[in-house]
Order: sequence, then C-alpha cells, then structure tokens
Amino acid sequence: MRTYVPKGQEARDLQAGKQWFVVDAAGQVLGRLATRVARVLIGKDKPVFTPSMDCGDHVVVINAEKIRLTGNKLDQKVYYRHSGYPGGLKEIPVRRLQKERPDAVVREAIVGMLPKNKLQARRARKLRVYVGADGLKRHAGQKPQPLAL
Repeated sequence: MRTYVPKGQEARDLQAGKQWFVVDAAGQVLGRLATRVARVLIGKDKPVFTPSMDCGDHVVVINAEKIRLTGNKLDQKVYYRHSGYPGGLKEIPVRRLQKERPDAVVREAIVGMLPKNKLQARRARKLRVYVGADGLKRHAGQKPQPLAL
C-alpha cells in the first residue's frame, strides 16, 4: 500500500483549514489533558495526517490554575533547567511553580508530549494557555469550539 503525501495546492489547503479549540482545564488531570491536547496540536486525529507536515489545529487552554495532579506529584515532582554554566542547575518544585505560574505547568506538560523534531516549535506556537477564563475572550474572533475530553 502506498503512503499518501499531500503536495502542492493540496498541501496549502491543509495548512489553511486550521480550526481553533478551547479546553477547560478545571478539574482535569494534567497528564490526561496533555496527551489529548498534544494529539490535536500534532493533527493525529485528522484523516489527512502526515508525519512530516504540520497539519494540527490551534488549542486554547483556560483555567490552568485549576488543574489536578494525582498521587504525590504535587510534593515530589520537580522541574529542572540549566543555565549552561558550571553549577547552573536550577530546580523548582511543581507546588511552587503552580502557585507562581500555573500556566507554565500545563504548557510544560503539553509541549513535553510533542515529538522532538523540527516541527515541535511550530506546533508549540499553536498552544495558548491562560490562567482564568479571560483567554476565551481574547480569542473570541477565532470562534474556538469546545474540545471534548
């Protein structure tokens, strides 16, 4: 069986047909929400999915501060980053990060589930995460549809 690869005008039509979805994170489990949103950003659920093309949709996540973590993750999970200098390892517990920047916790989980390739940054730009429900007002012009989880 041959692999379908859109080319030319058909590929441009795929890029133009982007939809906008809104996800309410209130009461949702972080990992389950992240996997579903990552699939939409990649475009895996579309019949014209092609791994080498960015055919995913835009996603707006609201109420990021009301996300749930299961088990002891709130106390045990730690995010790391490195400045590039000797001794430059920084660590921040998820409990503190959720108090200071709850949108960063959700964004980190979703972007971490995207494939690590050249399309990752482009797909991550189609994700908007907001604290509270004001993000829905900011993107009212795009007419986002609710995404069922």
